[in-house]
Amino acid sequence: MTASITLPSPAKLNLFLHIVGQRPDGYHELQTLFQFLDYGDDITLTLTPDHPGVRLETPIPGVPDEDNLIIKAALALAQKAPRDPPGVSIALKKRLPMGGGLGGGSSNAATTLLGLNHLWKLNLGLDELAEMGLALGADVPVFVRGHAAFGEGVGEKLTPAHPPEDWFLVLKPDCNINTGKIFSAQALTRDTPRINIAPAFEGDASRYRNDCENVVKTLYPEVSTSMEWLTQFGPARLTGTGACIFGRFPTESATRIIWESKPSGITGFVAKGVNVSPLHQKLTELK
Repeated sequence: MTASITLPSPAKLNLFLHIVGQRPDGYHELQTLFQFLDYGDDITLTLTPDHPGVRLETPIPGVPDEDNLIIKAALALAQKAPRDPPGVSIALKKRLPMGGGLGGGSSNAATTLLGLNHLWKLNLGLDELAEMGLALGADVPVFVRGHAAFGEGVGEKLTPAHPPEDWFLVLKPDCNINTGKIFSAQALTRDTPRINIAPAFEGDASRYRNDCENVVKTLYPEVSTSMEWLTQFGPARLTGTGACIFGRFPTESATRIIWESKPSGITGFVAKGVNVSPLHQKLTELK
């Protein structure tokens, strides 16, 4: 029987994102709080022993296979196998908007690494898989490790955290953010004071913000308009460099009532914040 598994590839939110400095190589030093959502893509991995190699059955429009993090992750993992592993066919069910700041591509890479580590029986540990993930992108390690975390450095230095598992309304304004444009903007704040411990959003929440937000709102009016609407119901914040924005609410019913009242033309979804990744929950069930 052909081995096949379908695994979740969840979204993440940056509950805050502070830029605390800039390194000589141009990369920005960050402090952020990552939390997963119980919403995301699905990836199906099917071993094909009679057909060696890695095949993506569902190419993403505008993304050549050689640039796709799913393919890159699978090929990187295959190099760790003691002998040529069985071929694999990979199918992606895409729900997360591209360029939304939700970590979709990084999550896809992490799901591929952990899923193939399981199917190919490589038994690589999370430390090694996270190191491989970092070579693919700064956000991949948090998805590999699978726990909400306080992130530092470029986002790869992770300390487990336990923010409240609230409900979120996530909106995707109709624009695509150029991350390079945001990080090179002269108006970007780059000197926010460092926080010494992973916060749990106790006390004054106004201490926490997304330092990219003002630049993004200025350059992309669609983000500003969506945020104005969502702010009617409570604080709204950008995730990553956007374009998605989110509001936090205590119950699913309250969140869905607000979702039903959204203006036409805005896409998005309702999801619950979770501190253990749905990917890790699924892999635990498979053991």
